[in-house]
Amino acid sequence: MFKHIVLAAGVLLAAHSAIAGPQCNAPKDKWQDPVKFQAHLKSAGYDIKTFKISKGQCYEIYGFDKSGQRVEIYFDPETGKPVQTK
Repeated sequence: MFKHIVLAAGVLLAAHSAIAGPQCNAPKDKWQDPVKFQAHLKSAGYDIKTFKISKGQCYEIYGFDKSGQRVEIYFDPETGKPVQTK
């Protein structure tokens, strides 16, 4: 019985981590200006439908890339580099 409880707890923790998204740890005073960052992405061909700050403190966009494919991308707000794409 104890094995089943431990296994279930492990599965729940793994699922929560998968849903939560990445963590970005840059101090807010180091973040790129969000308006300029979005402008940079648009100039690179992204069509941004939603831009937000994720629970993990990353910039997160929903939209389409330059080839028209739907994207959900998390970016490090300091470096601007993608940290996860779904």
